[in-house]
Amino acid sequence: MVTNNPLLMPHDKPLFSSIKAEHIKPALEAIIADNLQAIETMVTIEDASWDNFIHPFEELDERLSKMWDTVSHLNSVLDDEEFRENYRACLPIISDYATDLAQNERIFQQYQAVRDSDLFPTFNQAQQKLIDNALRDFRLSGVALPDSKKESFKAIQSELSTLTNRFEQNLLDATDHWMLHIVNKEELSGLPETAMALAREQASQKDLEGWVFNLQAPSYIPFIMFAENRSLRQQIYKAYVTRASELGPDAGHWDNSEIIDNILELRREKAALLGFDDYVDLALQTRMADNSASVTEFLSQLAVAARPSAEREIIELSAYATQDGITDLKAWDVPFYSEKLRQQQYAISQEDVRPWFPLNRVLQGLFDVVENLYGLTITERTDVEIWHPDVQYFEITDSNGEARGRFFLDLYARKGKRGGAWMGDGISRKETAGEVQNPLAWLVTNFSPPMEDKPSLLTHDEVITLFHEFGHGLHHMLTRIAYPSVSGINGVPWDAVELPSQMMENWAWQDEVLEIISGHFETGESLPKELVKRLNDAKNFQAGMLLLRQIEFATFDITIHKGTVSIDVQNALDQVRTEIAVIIPPEFNRFQNSFSHIFAGGYASGYYSYSWAEVLSADAFSLFEEKGIFDPETGRSFLTNILEKGGSEDPLVLFKAFRGREPEIDALLRHRGLAA
Repeated sequence: MVTNNPLLMPHDKPLFSSIKAEHIKPALEAIIADNLQAIETMVTIEDASWDNFIHPFEELDERLSKMWDTVSHLNSVLDDEEFRENYRACLPIISDYATDLAQNERIFQQYQAVRDSDLFPTFNQAQQKLIDNALRDFRLSGVALPDSKKESFKAIQSELSTLTNRFEQNLLDATDHWMLHIVNKEELSGLPETAMALAREQASQKDLEGWVFNLQAPSYIPFIMFAENRSLRQQIYKAYVTRASELGPDAGHWDNSEIIDNILELRREKAALLGFDDYVDLALQTRMADNSASVTEFLSQLAVAARPSAEREIIELSAYATQDGITDLKAWDVPFYSEKLRQQQYAISQEDVRPWFPLNRVLQGLFDVVENLYGLTITERTDVEIWHPDVQYFEITDSNGEARGRFFLDLYARKGKRGGAWMGDGISRKETAGEVQNPLAWLVTNFSPPMEDKPSLLTHDEVITLFHEFGHGLHHMLTRIAYPSVSGINGVPWDAVELPSQMMENWAWQDEVLEIISGHFETGESLPKELVKRLNDAKNFQAGMLLLRQIEFATFDITIHKGTVSIDVQNALDQVRTEIAVIIPPEFNRFQNSFSHIFAGGYASGYYSYSWAEVLSADAFSLFEEKGIFDPETGRSFLTNILEKGGSEDPLVLFKAFRGREPEIDALLRHRGLAA
């Protein structure tokens, strides 16, 4: 019964224990029916205003988002085929509904009437931005198209929704399916004990002897970095880079190749329908970057800065590998010999520091950092419904005792859970009749779980990942904006949304912070000063190669989305690599088939955003470097000018309000060790 549907019940936190697959479609259809009925009345209002149209319309949209964000989140973290099937079945429904509304001329005219009214100049900045964004999005959704083209646009949107979800599910299935079963311990020489323990646990779960390795990050990364058996490294590398493709051990299963071509074709058709030169031109309408030429110039500028270092680094690495008789350095050798070279040069490995970063200590240290920066108190509660036994729940209050936000943490890798790390905006902040709905976030990572007698122990790279995602969470949860469409991360241009997350990473490198966030899991002692020094000394190891790799991904993204004719994706990637990369992968590499950022996420024609926002974040952090990393005035300024403003103002305006000037690239190059 719809009346008993937990997705429809009023709540300030989702009723996870009650939500079932069969609830999804009835809840979606009920909310859509209610919304359409209300809209039919609203579009007949003669004198549309904020109070009688814009605000009620926001309320309708927010109710649907609140429900669907919960469903989408559970689809990413549950190993439940029935749930996935029901979710997939609803994608065309919600896509069609969203497109119909975005192309509804009567709704558009009501927004335009409010925009043209004498009252518009009296609205606050957030209200004006919300309305201007809405009018822009109506145009970008084809509100001005003739009816026949509107139907074509709607069909494109619906099919894109289905294809991008299928891409993600294929990748998830391909990642979960493959495993490497080893019974002879001698074959695993070089692997750290943490990786061996996880592999033993995974074998035990499958009732197998020995060790089982898979393609999830906590298993794959240590193997490719530390396993001395070159043929096994090649085997796991090939399985990893051919996931969801026509090649490799699962060749043809869950193949994303045709899906990629179809997605690109539909995006080209969409851009053409709307009158844009290509999909890049369309995507940049909502970004900070002015046009594709400015993005290309930006990437080229970074490539010029990175290439000399990258070329020196690969020559050095190749020479080092020859000491082991490796004269033909392969892709599956690069992580292994890079790690060995790092240890030789800096006497430190990511594995060396794991014992000092037990997850609970890092988490409490992170909370201490944000308390020092922004005067926040973070408190765990255990009386809240969760979707998995590993999940934790926390609430944030500020120095005045005011509740500011809530978040769930889902930190460990497991079968059926999407790979990577992300922050999801479960509930957005809003104010209604003096009442505040505080934002809710879910923060998701894929760290190694506790096992045997050890807690979850993080590498420093994983510590940075946690800080990164928490930065996104702070952006979402600390907003002061009253309207969901522009509160938190909503309404923030995609090439600025990484600013708070990348900004937060900087604290994970500071000596003072490393002392706070570290504590040996057996003794409790902080990371020794000598290890801190080595860690910081090694910070920019192979920085040129790493930055060129990001530029390679971003350039590939722009390349395949430019133009109006179909493109051979593999040839395009090969050409980009020839021009940019200093390491050319083997021919069987099918990186694109697992590039979910652009084929299943929000980064299509926007992967450059990571580097773009890193310029902003490095320059912003340089002010903390000048004033002190816990300087209260600087922290308060970042809170009020960036975190609290959400998407209510232009990000360049907000950046200048904080930094006192436009962003400069110098700090990024200095932080990366690439400054002249």
